Amino acid sequence: MKTKASIKDIVKEKYGRIARGSESTAGPTSCCGPSSGCCGPDYTVFSESYDGLSGYQPDADLGLGCGLPTEYSGLEPGQSVLDLGSGAGNDCFVARAIVGENGRVTGLDFSDEMTEKARTNALKLGYENVEFVSGDIEDMPFKQDSFDVVISNCVLNLVPDKHRAFTEIMRVLRPGGHFCVSDVVIKGRMPEKLREDAEMYAGCVSGALDLDEYLGAVQEAGFVNIRIHDQRLIDLPGELLKKYLGDKELDEFLVSGTGILSVTVSAEKRSV
Repeated sequence: MKTKASIKDIVKEKYGRIARGSESTAGPTSCCGPSSGCCGPDYTVFSESYDGLSGYQPDADLGLGCGLPTEYSGLEPGQSVLDLGSGAGNDCFVARAIVGENGRVTGLDFSDEMTEKARTNALKLGYENVEFVSGDIEDMPFKQDSFDVVISNCVLNLVPDKHRAFTEIMRVLRPGGHFCVSDVVIKGRMPEKLREDAEMYAGCVSGALDLDEYLGAVQEAGFVNIRIHDQRLIDLPGELLKKYLGDKELDEFLVSGTGILSVTVSAEKRSV
């Protein structure tokens, strides 16, 4: 059984390779880029299109998301926003277009390579109110009551201790603030081979919680007015599942009713 520390090392190494691979002359489809199949899952099976969204920067879109949290986050001009697992800065730049020059957007990412890539993108855009910080979601380097809104896109499923993550989100939000996150969750029982495999963990699947357990972690952290804004079934490619399951196990999985879902969830911190 993998330890919490080893899981974090797996995630950091995997997404560091994605950041470096995306900068190669071969582009994002080179080995270890987000849509490569040569060294891990195809992450783009989860992603949604950002085309037409104000602030969208294609250079910052590595195809690693599983929703559009900014579309349901109720962002307003002048707000202070934290993006957890900010990657190359994609959602931060979309959020910045909404909160404007009087707002502030902070991205937090576990991978130093991703953080540096995001900083380079922000520098190219000339944004002075967008910053990127390296750090751990389970132990955020921010003071209590620092942000109006917290967003995240397909990242909390990678955090070993989801309960700790939501407790930290509660801590850094100001009273009356809220979060809106897109994430991967499970409906039904996931086969152990998928649960145990490190490659699938870094691909957002084996680290996911059951939907009810996920919402329970949000409630236990003290959040109120929990809402599911969007929910869709993710179809994993058969060739990917065959890597982890034998023919009989695959047939059982397909008829079991188990599903991998992308959900966008929001909840509020009490004002007093």
